[in-house]
Amino acid sequence: MSECPHVAELPQPEPTPLSETCLECLAAGSHPVQLRLCLACGHVGCCDSSPLRHATRHHEETGHPVMRTFEPGESWRWCFVDGVLV
Repeated sequence: MSECPHVAELPQPEPTPLSETCLECLAAGSHPVQLRLCLACGHVGCCDSSPLRHATRHHEETGHPVMRTFEPGESWRWCFVDGVLV
């Protein structure tokens, strides 16, 4: 895993998740495959394997750079800007 400058800019402590699932998927009648948590604001979105890719869309709309998996037992983080695990 690599460090990027965006990790140092993340709020501490980590933001509280705004929901337990991808609310955009629920509103669209879609089913999220896996969930991702935005480490800038707590938005929960579906992964790129989901039909609507809400986590990536959230990054594109807000510029928030780093997310982490929101799946039980997993702890990896991804920087959208640098395209690396952090």
